[in-house]
Amino acid sequence: MTSKVDEALGYEQARDELIEVVRRLEAGGTTLEESLALWERGEELAKVCRRRLEGARARLDAALAEEEAEGEDAADSE
Repeated sequence: MTSKVDEALGYEQARDELIEVVRRLEAGGTTLEESLALWERGEELAKVCRRRLEGARARLDAALAEEEAEGEDAADSE
């Protein structure tokens, strides 16, 4: 479950932390427990990033739909 602290992270913050988690996992040299903790953190950060991107996509889609509707209204009034 994603915490409120994680939800407060911006996309760029979550992405940058995720990059660091991946770098540490790829570098190796961590214990199994540390690796599992890093993996779990990475999963949470990926969820934050995905939600942020989905939110941005929804806003973009809504803006495009509104623009299209305004264009149709203008064409109908002509």
